[in-house]
This record gives sequence, C-alpha cells and structure tokens, in this order.
Amino acid sequence: MEKILLKNVRLAEAETDRICDIFIADGVIKDIGTGLDYAAERVIEGGGKIAAIPTLFDMHVHLRDPGQTHKEDVLTGCTAALAGGVGGVVCMPNTNPPIDSLETVEYIMKKAESTGVEVYPAACITKGMKGTELYDWSKLGVKIISDDGRPVENAELMRQALEMSTENGLLVASHCEDLHIINGGIMNKGAVSEKLGVNGMDRASEDSITAREIALADSCGARIHICHVSTKGSIEIIRDAKKRGIKVTCETCPHYFTYTEEKLLARDADYRMNPPLRTEEDRLAVLDGVLDGTVDCIVTDHAPHAAVEKADFEKAPNGVVGLETSLAVTLTQLYHTGKISLNKIVKLMAVNPRKLLGIDVPKIEVGAKANIAVVDLDREWVVNPEELHSKSHNTVFKGEKLKGRNIMTITDGVVRYEIID
Repeated sequence: MEKILLKNVRLAEAETDRICDIFIADGVIKDIGTGLDYAAERVIEGGGKIAAIPTLFDMHVHLRDPGQTHKEDVLTGCTAALAGGVGGVVCMPNTNPPIDSLETVEYIMKKAESTGVEVYPAACITKGMKGTELYDWSKLGVKIISDDGRPVENAELMRQALEMSTENGLLVASHCEDLHIINGGIMNKGAVSEKLGVNGMDRASEDSITAREIALADSCGARIHICHVSTKGSIEIIRDAKKRGIKVTCETCPHYFTYTEEKLLARDADYRMNPPLRTEEDRLAVLDGVLDGTVDCIVTDHAPHAAVEKADFEKAPNGVVGLETSLAVTLTQLYHTGKISLNKIVKLMAVNPRKLLGIDVPKIEVGAKANIAVVDLDREWVVNPEELHSKSHNTVFKGEKLKGRNIMTITDGVVRYEIID
C-alpha cells in the first residue's frame, strides 16, 4: 500500500476541528501532528482549506441490483458513492426479486466485496413487498428492514413488525405514503400542479402515515425511522414525538431543503421524485428540522432511472440520483451560508446513520484504518450529468454551481477515488 501525507488539512470529526498533518502507511493512520515530514507517494497540501473527514454513510440508496441493472448495479452505485466521499450505504429492497431471501442478501454483499464500500442490504418488511405477510428477517443477518418504494399499508402488520424489531434490534424504516390519498399523483398537490394540469400528491399522504408510524412505535416501545421527510407537517409531528420521548428518528435529502415545486414548471421529469419537491413553507420547515436536530441524517434516496424512462414528464418513474452531489450541495446550502458547522455535517452524514444501525464510526486517529474523505471545501464546480459515475444521470442538481467537492476517498487504507487535475 502506498504512503499518503495530508499536510495542513482540517481534521473534522463530530467534536474535532483542527489543522494538522495526517500520515498514512500500510493502510493505517501512523501519525497525526504538525510539521510532519514523511516520504510519501502522495502528498496533498491542504492550506487549511481541505478537510479530512470520516467517510460518509448514506442509509438510503437504490442500487437497482438485482433485476434493474440497466439503471444501476452494485458496482456502478459503489463507484458513484466513492466519488461523493461515501464509504458505506444501505441499499433498499425494491429490487427484482426484492431483498427477502438470504440468497439475494448474499448476492449483493458478495458483489460489493471488492468495491471498498460497505453495503448493507435492507430486507423487506413483508414478503415480496406485497404487504400481506411478514418475513422472518432473523435468518438474513441484516440491520434494517423496510418496504421502501411503497408503504406497508396494513397498520397491524406494521405494528407487528415494530414489535418484533424490539426483540432483534433491527431498525424499521418507513416510506410514509398513503396510496389512496396519492391516487396517481406525480408531484406536490398545489398551485404548480394545478397550473400544469397534472394530478398532485397531497402532503396529508406523508403526514398521516408519519403520525401512524409514530403511534404504532410508541405502542410497543419500538424504534421507528421515517424516510425522506419532505413536509412541514411531518417535521412538526416528529419534533413533537421526540419531545415526548418516542424513539423516532428521521432523514431528509438535500433537494428538500434546496428546491421547491417551482422546478416542475419546466416539465422535466428529472425534478420528479417521491416524496416530491414541495412548497417554500415545507422547504423552510425541513431546513429548520436539520438545524434544530429534528432531522437525524442527510441521505440521498439515490434512485437511478435510464434517460429513456425519464423522457416523458407525466409517465416517467419517480426518483433522482444523488450520491455524487449530496456532500457538495450540503456544503453549498448549509456550511457556506453559515447555517451549520462542518462538525454537524459530519454528524448528519457520517456519524448518526452508522449509530442508528449499530455500525462503528471510522475514527481519524493514530492506529486506525484510514477511512477518510478528503474534501476541498472551497472548490467550485458545475454539475454535469454526463460526468457522473452512476449509470443514470437523472440529477436534480444538473447545471448547478456548487462550492465544495470530495477530491479523494480512502477506505480501508486504499485510495478508491481521486480527482486528478
């Protein structure tokens, strides 16, 4: 393994933020200090503007493998993750077949072994994601269960899943959506959907199931994790539940605190996802939730679709890619605007997701394996979809000028990704 010397970089963890040098050899952090002078094959001079942070962990991605590999596969998804500074992911179970068998779990994990990314499959809550029968997840060795991509419509089945999760320590993650309220909607229900003449998704769909899941979790003392929160109502419900001591956590995505439904006026399906971009009031509420700690994690809900699938605005599937832009957008929108610190970004994107799953958080300390994202905090770049490493290029941030970019990803002491100028 090559030797790497990071000079005058900001070592930023959850509680640490200082300028120092970091020397890596044989895959291990050998020394941290100032004025280090080791011979190394790679030397990066940070000038205090490049940060060394623990690799990020995205607990909500769709790798589309098995069964939908024209959109993405484990290898390309992990390559995209590494480009974004992400060293670990949870892949959601709406594959073909769904992740409800040991064979499928083992297939995904085997395929990911050589990537340098820790991949944790989320198993289905119900067999085949059909919502009619629970699966015995204890045989799968997973850490999280979800029917993400659709809700568990039967409340009693969801309650049983939550009750069972208290016995085996699994995290239950819910896609909060009432399909009867949605009723074929393709974007947020409101002024923009009316102007475009298309069916909308009423925010009550998300809010009502968020409230249901919290009530069910409270009834049996279980943990519940609310996926991709997008509404003011859900933020307020979750905030209140946390104050009452209910074991609820949640996540949101960069597009929900950056954009609104106004983006859909272009009739471009790359701006369609589920839940959808909503109003300015919702955007500000999600942002407040990130700032005040209501939101535990920033994820991507990375959902690749082929260009031909996204070509028709009204018929296209929902979803956007995000692994390569999530850190940059968060830095642009929250760090460079002075809203949150680099330490808090590390908590939201590297520490909290791992803690929720009971996974060790990488430490940047002498003697530890090097699992580091090297980030140029001031690097400005424009998102070009064709340059993304994912098989699919349906990014909501296309053409956006961002400030801050991951320039090197090291996992288990190996440089897995770097930008070479």
